[in-house]
Amino acid sequence: MSTSEEKIIRAFENKDWNEIKTHDSWQIFKILSEFVQGFEKLSKIGPCVSIFGSARTKPDNKYYKLAEEIAYKLTQMGYGVITGGGPGIMEAGNKGAKLGGGNSVGVNIVLEFEQHPNPYIDLDKLIHFDYFFVRKVMFMKYAQGFVALPGGFGTFDELFEAITLIQTDKIARFPIVLVGKDYWQGLIDWVKKSVLNEEHNIGIADLDLFHLVDTADEAVEHIHNFYKKYVHKPNF
Repeated sequence: MSTSEEKIIRAFENKDWNEIKTHDSWQIFKILSEFVQGFEKLSKIGPCVSIFGSARTKPDNKYYKLAEEIAYKLTQMGYGVITGGGPGIMEAGNKGAKLGGGNSVGVNIVLEFEQHPNPYIDLDKLIHFDYFFVRKVMFMKYAQGFVALPGGFGTFDELFEAITLIQTDKIARFPIVLVGKDYWQGLIDWVKKSVLNEEHNIGIADLDLFHLVDTADEAVEHIHNFYKKYVHKPNF
């Protein structure tokens, strides 16, 4: 029996009150400890940009090189970089930040496969999480901008979390940049056609919540220009 099947069977098992108290109720302390660890480590990192993208992108891929270049240029503008801490685009982001001499943060998720911390994260800024939702809070709470490169379901989840929080005014209107027109254009076309025009599930102004670019200079310029109009520096 696979692990997935075992999880499905356990979900239908009846639990007595003692099991609920000894497992589910105590689980909250594990969750709290992850929040505390994240808040304590990240509250002092200063202005940062979260970079999302696939863990499966290889170093010879054009998007890996693009993520590295974006991260490097962000550090030259005074920003640190937050990634998921793993390989692929995350590694490229941390590598660029490290080469640029900026803060290189990794919020790593503990998985049974695929994910291991990359070597370009600052040793004092590597955090391990068991819970995706706690990790995602760290991405959102401590970033002043978001850059999404091509990725899979995890990247979509992080991207749409950021868009939703901004759309609903739960966080400020931080800049969101999608990098790679060839990759993202199909999704944007579907959002315009089906989500906006046919089903009216979003407003026309919601399409302005993100910016589509092809180059590192365009991505960094969009974030930099966004903050030029404010007296305050990003984050504080």
